[in-house]
Amino acid sequence: MYTIIDVETSGGKFREEKIIEIALYNFDGHQITDSFSTLLNPEKEIHFFVAKLTGISQKMVKRAPKFHEVAKRIVEMCDGNILVAHNAEFDYRMLRQEFQELGYPFRMETLCTLELAKKFIPNLKSYALGNLCKSLGIPLLDAHRAFGDAKATVELLQLLLEKDSSKKIQQKSPQLELELDVPSKLQRFLDELPMKTGVYYFHNAQGDIIYVGKSINIKNRIRQHFTSKHKRSLKMQQLTEKITYEITGSELVALIKESVEIKAMKPVFNRSQRKTVFQYGYYIRVDSHDYKCISIEKIHENESPIVVFSSLAEAKNVLYKITEKYQLCQKINKLYPHQGSCFQYKVQDCFGACVQKESTEIYNQRVQQFVDSISYQNNNIIVQDKGRKPNEKSFIVIENGMLTGYGFYNYFYQIESEEKRHKRMISVVETQDLKRIVKNNLLKYPKKELVVSSKKEVDL
Repeated sequence: MYTIIDVETSGGKFREEKIIEIALYNFDGHQITDSFSTLLNPEKEIHFFVAKLTGISQKMVKRAPKFHEVAKRIVEMCDGNILVAHNAEFDYRMLRQEFQELGYPFRMETLCTLELAKKFIPNLKSYALGNLCKSLGIPLLDAHRAFGDAKATVELLQLLLEKDSSKKIQQKSPQLELELDVPSKLQRFLDELPMKTGVYYFHNAQGDIIYVGKSINIKNRIRQHFTSKHKRSLKMQQLTEKITYEITGSELVALIKESVEIKAMKPVFNRSQRKTVFQYGYYIRVDSHDYKCISIEKIHENESPIVVFSSLAEAKNVLYKITEKYQLCQKINKLYPHQGSCFQYKVQDCFGACVQKESTEIYNQRVQQFVDSISYQNNNIIVQDKGRKPNEKSFIVIENGMLTGYGFYNYFYQIESEEKRHKRMISVVETQDLKRIVKNNLLKYPKKELVVSSKKEVDL
C-alpha cells in the first residue's frame, strides 16, 4: 500500500517553512482506497511568491485547521504504507518537521517518482511534475495545489509500476517483504490480525510475553515490527512464536491497559517503558501585574506541576490548544517584545496575560478554570469513549481524584449506579504514568471525550 502525498508550504527560510496545504491518496497499485486534502493554518505569513504561485492567500488559511488538528488523520493514512511523492525528500522532510514540533517521531519508507521517472523513462528534457505529465499525457488539474499535484502523482506512479517489468519498485513494498522475510507462521498470524485499536502481545516459545504494544491499527503496527531492520526488531522477530491481542476501541483505554501491563509483566523488550521519565510540566506563576501565567518548566523536586510531559514539544503543542480554548494569551515569551511582563525561565515559553486588556480577576478566572478542569481532587468522574463494537462504549472511572479502573458497557446497559459500574470495571492502581495518560489525553482531545460526574457535569 502506498500513500501518495503533496504539500504546499509557506516559503521562507529553510527549516522555518510551514505546511499550508496537504493532500494524501492511499493507493494499492490498482486504485485509490482513501484520500484526504485540506488547507492548513501555518500561523505565520505566506511568502508573496508562494501566494502568487499557488493562489493560496492568508485569508484562505485563516480559518483552516492547524497541523496538530489533522495529524492523527495523517498518521492513520500513512500507518504501514510507503510514502510516495514527486521529490519525496522535500515532502518527507516537511512532514517530519511538523511532527517533530508535536514531539512525534514520524518515520516512513519513501519512494520518489522524480527519481523513478528518470530511471524508467530516460532522456526527457524535464522531469518537473508539470512537464512530465504533459509528456506522458497525464491530466494535471490545479497545478501547484496539493490535491492536483498528488492526484497526478498517483497516475504517474501507476504508469511507473506498469513499466517496471522486473518489479523492482514493488520489492520496496512492506507486503512483499513480509512474504519474503517473515516466517510463514508469522505471516499467518498477521493475516488473522484486525485493523482495529487495541493492545497486542508477542510471546516466545515458552509462552512468555516479551513485548506489549498498543496501536489504533494493530495489523499495520505489527507489520511495521516485522518489516523493520533495526537490531531490536530483528531480535523480536526471531524470538516471537505467537501473537495475541485485545481490542479496546478506545485509544485512551489502550494506553491505560498498555501501561498497566508493561509495569506488571516487565516484558524484556519494553525495558525503556518500565520507568517513568517526565522532564517538563506546567506550573502556575504570577507576573508583576498579578496575571496568572501557565509556565512550561523542567520538573522541580520541591514543587509538583499541575500536569507533566515527556518532551518540551509535547508540552508546547498542548498548551497552544489550552490557550485557544480558554482564551489565554498565546504569545510565546521569547517572541514577545517586552518580556518583562512575563516570568523568565530557561525554557522561556510562558503563556500569560502579556497584553493587559482586561482585569486580572476576569483573566485569572479563566486560568483557574483550566487548572480546575484537570485537577481531579475530590472529583468522581466517568469518561466515556468508543467501545469494541458499534453498540458498546468504554469508560474509565476517577473516584476521589484517583483513576480506579476502566470497562465496557452496552448502550442499553445503565452504569449510573456504583454497584453496576464496579461489576463491569477492571480495577487499576493509579501511577504517575496513568495520571499523565488520562490528563494529557483529555487535554489533547477535549471534544472527543464525554465526561460525566456523579456529582456534577464536568467539561474537560
